Amino acid sequence: MPALAVLTRAADPISRAGLDSYLRAAPGVTLVEDRPADRRCTVVQLAESISDELLCEARSLAFDPRIRQVLIVARIQKNELFDVAASGISHLLLRHEVTPARLLQAVHGAHSGSSSLPPGLLTQLLDQITRLQQGVEAAQACDQPLDERELAVLRLVAEGRDTAEISAALGYSERWVKSVLYRLTNRLNLRNRTHAVAYALRQGLL
Repeated sequence: MPALAVLTRAADPISRAGLDSYLRAAPGVTLVEDRPADRRCTVVQLAESISDELLCEARSLAFDPRIRQVLIVARIQKNELFDVAASGISHLLLRHEVTPARLLQAVHGAHSGSSSLPPGLLTQLLDQITRLQQGVEAAQACDQPLDERELAVLRLVAEGRDTAEISAALGYSERWVKSVLYRLTNRLNLRNRTHAVAYALRQGLL
């Protein structure tokens, strides 16, 4: 299996050097200076906080299907979570919680197409979206763009289940679960699983 290409970014050389030191010795990972043209690449961004420039860059990168994104951030506001989830960033890590093992897990997860938020932030994101939904007319949920199988999968994603756990819970293969998620995210032009859950909640479907 070829090594995973990883491009690191940080606001200053010292921070980037620290990030590189976490990944340089990791098995199955190769650090690159530019996005390769012929294979998938995971961009790992280290930032102090969420900025418009960061989100704009993330959205731009998300248009390239070969790019996966991991964000390590020191501070994040509750009202910024939805923007991060919708920007194409698939894995979010809090800087004070980062370890080499967690970072490597996020890189591999991003490469394989999964997504994750720290449990506390995922709860905050769901609460935020729920509040945004207050006052939305129930009729908006009547014309459902998702079928029952898709909703069943998304409910389990929202609970933090991974592909294997969803497969076991629903009695279908992992390939089927991945296929359902791929079709619905592609059909609705969503970035990843987290964005799909956010979309379903915004529509009042979950």
